[in-house]
Parts: sequence; structure tokens; C-alpha cells
Amino acid sequence: MTRRNLILLTFLTVTVLSGFDRKLTVKQKQLFNGKDLTGWDTYIGAPYDTLQKKFTGDRLGLNNDPMKVFSVTSVDGQPAIHISGERFGGISTKQEFHNYHLKLEFKWGSRKWEPKKGAKRDSGLLYHAVGEHGADGGFWMRSQEFQIQEGDCGDYWGVAGGVADVPAVEQAPKRWVYTPGSPLLTFSEKGLQGRNCIKNPDGEKPTGQWNTIELYCFGDMSIHIVNDVVTMVLFNSRQTVANAVEPLTSGKIQLQSEGAELYYRNIVVENISAIPKKYLH
Repeated sequence: MTRRNLILLTFLTVTVLSGFDRKLTVKQKQLFNGKDLTGWDTYIGAPYDTLQKKFTGDRLGLNNDPMKVFSVTSVDGQPAIHISGERFGGISTKQEFHNYHLKLEFKWGSRKWEPKKGAKRDSGLLYHAVGEHGADGGFWMRSQEFQIQEGDCGDYWGVAGGVADVPAVEQAPKRWVYTPGSPLLTFSEKGLQGRNCIKNPDGEKPTGQWNTIELYCFGDMSIHIVNDVVTMVLFNSRQTVANAVEPLTSGKIQLQSEGAELYYRNIVVENISAIPKKYLH
């Protein structure tokens, strides 16, 4: 065996033990330590007034969470980040990431809050999150969204100026669905197609079960995966800033609180040098 092959073999086989008693390769980093929210910032927007039917009043803002919208708990014998959903906002990594593979698990809780008490349970994985907290609706950063919502996991939303190109077709009026092999269409808040593209196919498990979410980001390309099902491939990630268009290929990771209780666990990120070939067909 050559010295180069020996080094490579050693690199691939060396593992470290995390606080979850799970083995991580040396390339991987656990973003949630299982004990507290070290490495994360919280941001909470204005409350929802049920009489006026709108968000109004002061924002709690950055790292001010007396209601414990974001906390740490144990679910099914493992530590998890608990998001109550009672107030809209987000929990974001302090660190920014570029060219990476993110993997996490989520599970819906039972509680829902206004103004989404009668709607689908909703959250979201925001990636390439940059700029000011609260840029979108007073709650979230400018970013690309990997939708996490009952029945819609894997959808795309451009948040506060996020823009992407997706191969898609209009299957119903203003209902654009990811369709591999179709022409690339631009999704943006002020564009013809709007800022939402619907995933295809569906990979989500029934409410109450744990789902595994994977996100690959390399250059200006990203891939949404739900329970090993590729639900969307996106190209040319960019952002609109003061009427100018700029690349959007790195940033923080933000998890939304949006009116529904849920749990996140086993949040792992690793650097990559390319998109795996199996996703490029």
C-alpha cells in the first residue's frame, strides 16, 4: 500500500464519538451539543394580536427569549432542540458555511399557535442566511428556504430577496412544480413565478414520525433531500440587495419558529468538494 493510500484510508476510517454516542467522521461537525444552545443565536419577532389579526408590538429581538421559544429537551431518549412555535422567529448558527452537506432530523409536536392554529404545521430550514435578523416579515434573515411544512417538505422559498433557478413547470395556475429536465425558471419575490417552487416527489413521513433532512450546497447549486428522496435541485443561487443582484453561496443556517411545535436533533454538517455524482444525473 502506498503512503498516499495509507493516509487516505486512515482519514476515512478515523471517527470521533459525539455527545449522542454517534460516530462522526473527522470531516463532520455536530452543530447541536445535546446540552444547550451554545453556537446558536435566537431571534424573536413581534407578537400576533388575535383581535387586530396582525403582528404588532415590540420584537423581543436577538438572544432575548424569556418565553423559551427555543430550548433543549429530551425526546424519544435523545436530546433535541425544542421549538415551541409560540412566537415567530428563528434560531441561527453563529458560524457561516460554504460548500457543505447538512443533515438533521425533525419531528412535529402537538401544539399550534395563532395565526396558524388551523393551518399546516410549519417551520423551515433557511440556508445561506445573511444580513439583518428580521429582514423577512420581522422574523427571518435573507436566505434560501428548504421548506419544512406538513405535506410540503422539500419546497423552495426565496426569503427576503433570495433568488434561485429551478427546472419547473406550471401544473396549475401559479403552481410551479419542480420537474427535472424542464427549462430553468427564476423564482424570486417579484418575479413572474413568485418565490415558491413545489417539491417533486414527496418524501415526508406521517406527522409524529422522525424525518431526515439533507441539504447539499456547492457553489451556487443546492439539493433538497427528504428521507433519501431528492425533492428539488436548485441552480444559480443569488440575492437581491438594494435592486442589485449578487451571488448567495454561503451564510448561516437558521431554523424557523412559525406557529408550530417541533423538535430538531442530530444536526451535523461536513465540508464537501463536490456534489455526489449520484445526485447529478
